[in-house]
Amino acid sequence: MTTDQFIVTGVILFLLISLYKRVFGPGFTFVIGISVLGLTGILTPSEILKGFANEQIAVIILLLLIGEVIRKSALIDSLFDRFFQKTHTYKGFMLKLIFPVAALSSMINNTPLVAIMMPYVHNWGRRNNIASSKLLIPLSYAAILGGTATLIGTSTNLVVNGLVAEQTVIPGFHTLEIFDFAPVGLSMIVIGGLYLVLFGYKLLPDNSGLKEKLSEKTREYIVEVRISSNSEYHNKTVENAKLRNLKGLFLVEIIRNGQTISPVSPQTRVQENDLLVFAGNTETIADMIENNSNIKPAELGTFGKRNKKEVVEVFVTPNSALLSKTIKESNFRGRYDAAILAVHRNGEKMSGKIGDVTLIAGDLLLLVTGEDFTNRTTDSSDFFVVDKVRSIEKMPTYQSIILIGGLIAAVVLSSLKIVPLFTSLMVFIIVLLLTKIARPKELHQGLNFNLIFIIALSLALGMAMMKTNIAFALSHSFLEFIRPFGVVTLLLGIFVLTNLLASVITNIGAVAIVFPISLSLAEQLGANPKPFVLLVAYAAAASFITPIGYQTNLMVYGPGGYTFRDFMKIGLPLTILFMITTVLLLTLQYDLHLN
Repeated sequence: MTTDQFIVTGVILFLLISLYKRVFGPGFTFVIGISVLGLTGILTPSEILKGFANEQIAVIILLLLIGEVIRKSALIDSLFDRFFQKTHTYKGFMLKLIFPVAALSSMINNTPLVAIMMPYVHNWGRRNNIASSKLLIPLSYAAILGGTATLIGTSTNLVVNGLVAEQTVIPGFHTLEIFDFAPVGLSMIVIGGLYLVLFGYKLLPDNSGLKEKLSEKTREYIVEVRISSNSEYHNKTVENAKLRNLKGLFLVEIIRNGQTISPVSPQTRVQENDLLVFAGNTETIADMIENNSNIKPAELGTFGKRNKKEVVEVFVTPNSALLSKTIKESNFRGRYDAAILAVHRNGEKMSGKIGDVTLIAGDLLLLVTGEDFTNRTTDSSDFFVVDKVRSIEKMPTYQSIILIGGLIAAVVLSSLKIVPLFTSLMVFIIVLLLTKIARPKELHQGLNFNLIFIIALSLALGMAMMKTNIAFALSHSFLEFIRPFGVVTLLLGIFVLTNLLASVITNIGAVAIVFPISLSLAEQLGANPKPFVLLVAYAAAASFITPIGYQTNLMVYGPGGYTFRDFMKIGLPLTILFMITTVLLLTLQYDLHLN
């Protein structure tokens, strides 16, 4: 082993140990490792920086930006709500998510598909008190599994097909058909999908945000809901209406004709004009406002019909002009272009109508605000804003068509090879800015700069491995060592080798290294080369054990708050299942010798 190869090996070991043990943050770990390669002269500055100009990284960045625009629009939420209607359990949601995503991923590029789905998956989890970390890895894995089922499902398969077309080792073998991948791919969609449904919740971390947890514990607000005559809850018992089982809301009391019913019995019937008083946190109440639900705050009024509004949390100051006034007397709506939806008073149990609450210093108020709220409160000392909980914007129909239609058009044009995906996405973002669907000052909020560093520097690591020839040397030595143990063992070895390389140097780099070795072994054995080539494609695409092996893993890595260990914990068993299924089916399908 040369000095350069020894240094690269040391850097790889450092990266793996630091990332798994969380010695340093992921971004800083890569900076240290790649800096060593730069200081020793293995990589030049231009080679280190080359990853930042990589087209695929730029595409991921653009998709993250577009995903943020879609998330804020709430458009995808309303569309997917129809499909996932009445789905409130983890396993139920997983069943409805994984298999359709896998099916779509077999036909279209899985990267934009994950970008479209991420905002909705995150919001569904928040509404149903399930951490997004329990949902985003399954989303990525479902897209990866679907991509392995057809030739066009993933760029990895297309790259392998391109290498087959150019190879000269085996005459007459120059193409793969679109459904050559189907037997293993479809089998793994079923096996992998069931694995994620049955074991995903247990194996995935619960990375609920600290802010969210504190909010749930310390910021419990009292909010009113009025029952209208056409409400689905009218004349039903509390139990039958399932009003005691609403996520994040607790039914405290019912106010009927000035009388208070508390505690509320499960057999109590809800009547027209009843005021239902719930206790809930800020996010839950914001969801009541944003989503199409029959449960709406009574004080929302005309604000619910406005296209643009914000939910904000304010603190009543000791010298406020609002002190000793009831909410009804304060004329809050007229003075500040905002409505008081809910009140929190230092954990104190409150009862009665919100309009009759007399405000005191230190009260926290949850407001829904109009466009003139900021102008009217700039010089006010009555309260100050603690937090902007949610910005809600109802998108006009023409903007909705532009947002969804434009993204579909960008993907289709790229799939038909009319316009590169990077170019079509760039044009699409310009259109979003010109039509004011996206705002320049807010667009950058969808970027995760730590993630961008990891992706770009991981490409630099792959370049170092290829430049020093260590990847090829290790691969060739490993396969030559296991070759005497038979074809099946050799296939297992090819899968393990390709998959490990893909997990470190990206799937395309792994294919470039292992493909010629695999093809040469098939030629030496006098075997059908197709299963050897398919095996390389499957193993490279099935990147489940690290976030840097596949672009969809990288996309969910930051938003899910994951560590490398999280991917290993749930991804390793799935990788083993994939390996066994792949080798078994290829061996049977192509009648390879079982020695």
